[in-house]
Amino acid sequence: MASKSILSFTVIAHSFIVCAAEQILGQFRYSIPEEMVEGTIVGNIAQDLGLNVPLLSARKFLLSANDGERYMKVSLDNGLLFICERIDRERICGQADMCTIPLEIILENPLEIYRGEVEILDVNDNSPTFRDTHIALQMSEAMTPGIRFRLNSAEDADTGMNTVANYTISSSDYFSLKTRRTEEGIIIAELLLEKPLDRELQSSFQLVLTAEDGGNPSRTGTAQILITVLDFNDNPPVFEHDVYRGTINEDAPQDTIVLKVKANDLDEGLNAELTYSYSDVITSRKVRDLFSLDPKTGEIRVKGPIDFEKSSSYSLHIQAVDHGSPAITGHSKVLIKVTDVNDNAPEIKVRSTTNQIPENATPGNLITLIDVIDRDSGQNGQVRCEIPQDVPFMLQRSSNHYKLITSGTLDRETVSDYKIPIAAWDLGSPSLSTNITIHIVVTDINDNAPLFTELPYNFYVTENNSPGASTFAVTASDPDLEQNSYVSYSILDSYIQNLPVSTCLSINSVNGTIYALRSFDYEELKSFQFHVQARDAGVPPLSSSATVNVIILDQNDNAPVIVSPSVHGESSAVETLPRSAGQGFLVTKIMATDADSGQNGRLLYQMVNATDPSLFIIGQTSGEIRTARKILEEDFNTQTLVILVKDNGQPSLSSTVTLHITILQNSSETLTKSSNLVRNSEYLSDLNLYLLGIFSCTSIVFLLIIIVLIGIKCKQDRNNTQEYTSPSYCYKRGDMQDTFNRRSAVEETLRYPGTDQIVRMPGLPQYSVCLSPESAKSDFLFLKPCGPAISQAQC
Repeated sequence: MASKSILSFTVIAHSFIVCAAEQILGQFRYSIPEEMVEGTIVGNIAQDLGLNVPLLSARKFLLSANDGERYMKVSLDNGLLFICERIDRERICGQADMCTIPLEIILENPLEIYRGEVEILDVNDNSPTFRDTHIALQMSEAMTPGIRFRLNSAEDADTGMNTVANYTISSSDYFSLKTRRTEEGIIIAELLLEKPLDRELQSSFQLVLTAEDGGNPSRTGTAQILITVLDFNDNPPVFEHDVYRGTINEDAPQDTIVLKVKANDLDEGLNAELTYSYSDVITSRKVRDLFSLDPKTGEIRVKGPIDFEKSSSYSLHIQAVDHGSPAITGHSKVLIKVTDVNDNAPEIKVRSTTNQIPENATPGNLITLIDVIDRDSGQNGQVRCEIPQDVPFMLQRSSNHYKLITSGTLDRETVSDYKIPIAAWDLGSPSLSTNITIHIVVTDINDNAPLFTELPYNFYVTENNSPGASTFAVTASDPDLEQNSYVSYSILDSYIQNLPVSTCLSINSVNGTIYALRSFDYEELKSFQFHVQARDAGVPPLSSSATVNVIILDQNDNAPVIVSPSVHGESSAVETLPRSAGQGFLVTKIMATDADSGQNGRLLYQMVNATDPSLFIIGQTSGEIRTARKILEEDFNTQTLVILVKDNGQPSLSSTVTLHITILQNSSETLTKSSNLVRNSEYLSDLNLYLLGIFSCTSIVFLLIIIVLIGIKCKQDRNNTQEYTSPSYCYKRGDMQDTFNRRSAVEETLRYPGTDQIVRMPGLPQYSVCLSPESAKSDFLFLKPCGPAISQAQC
């Protein structure tokens, strides 16, 4: 069928591409005659626009037109534009000089818009017709030759060359036909009286009026003219103006008077009575429906709705017919100009349905095209369009088209979607406006690394923990969505006491729970540090790390160990005491150590059993055993004491030592027994030898330091201008008995490495000694306590 149609009709088609700044990439135009059969090919639109035919379906090819979709379609298989319904130009466009069907081609992915039109050419498919096929005229015999009588014009639905082009009349001696063309291009036929009539010779005439159009081949239509010769009415009506001009607003209500026409007839009686009416053919039916004409007064009123956007002016042809016999007609023309009012609000049309944009979109990214149209004209048709300024979007204008683009950075974690109101208003008075809302969803990208809830983490773990038990947990969150927010945990490679951290700890990769794989011992390891990494599942993945400080808390798991005096057997020691010792005499000192720390390592000494409890007392914190009174003759020579040493832990742990004290009668006995004790290897242990060596070395080093310091100070005094008289030097040093790690009640501070944690611990006792002035005069050092009375210049 398509090939037959191409053979039967000549299709004039052409297209052209116009580059534009916006997404409207091209325009096209085809011309075809009307009445073509279904299936007739209009043109290869894909080829003319340079489109890839196999991709038309994938790119969502869409032909958009108001009525054009009813008459034409585009085949997605070959890109041909073809007719799907017979086109009647007269039904679509009426008498319009130009008849076009606008078309719009829209392709998505990527977005492209092409606009064009198909011009419908007129063919000569309608013959001229007369509204009345019988025209009756009455002519007075008194009429002089040269009088013209306007005849009813023929109507032809075709346009251009195919409309009425000529009139002819059958041959007659009395009448001829004259034609003229109006400003609107309408041919008017007038019957011309060639010579005077004589009713007595011939009272009537019958003529045939033929209307011929300009088509090829031409078509014709006829009407019968019956002329009756009457007695004369020799004055026709004459209008006051050949052309009347009026103005009316398009929103004028019904029955509003536009203007009034008036004609005069010099005759009298019935020959002067006039009736006003529209000329039959020249004034169209549409105009008659919009304006009414009062036949008696000549007032022209608004009858139907007037729309400036449909027509800005109207032409009316008025005639006045007298009541004479025969009646004579006068003619005039009325031009009505329509004034535009702001009665149309702007129309906003969004060209794309895309409503998603990634949050990493750069400024200037196109979101959609927007058309804003106002059917009014002039200032009423000038339109402004805007969106709020507090959104990262902006409108770029090109004529009445707008592009909605990004103007700033987007962050889905801050704002996940936008509802952008678009307002359009014209410049009329009063202004009319239209508002729509576009919903834009911001899609997520992996732009946020997991964040830990604490930096750093500080956890406390009690020693002797159960291996494999949950110790503590770290937590990280990711504000991204879906897989971009899925967090997994791992421990970064490091070492704890030269062991890989993986041998000591493990972590649940899902919830961040950390498990201890072995039991910790405070006495071996007080704190350590490692790093945990949190990694999301995005592409590419992002990660962050946190430092974890683990502080091992001490438990009271070590009992006190007595290091002095040395014990004989399992838990007994031997000491001697001269009987001449008075009250407060230092018998011995119990020294013990505890591997624990803090309160767990703070030791208390207690005498739990004694041969004579009234003879000895023990310092609760110092462990010094002294005589509580003077030794009496009746006291036993051998006293046995049971000393309990316990720590301050919960629960408390303790050790005991049994001390055998021998009371000697005199000095020689003391020396003898002491010598025997020394020679007896049973009472001289390796530990005592170590302690004696430590005491000796410490004393020697201490004396050497004091001598060096005095020498330096004396040298400085000789170099200074000031003189010092009998200077004394004061030194402070910890109790030498701290060699055995005894804890006193004074506090000291322990700081765990890698943390800000400070723990107060029992400190060491201090004492002060001074160098007396005699030290400068002798090779010996004289030490004395620095009391409060010694000034700061001396100590």
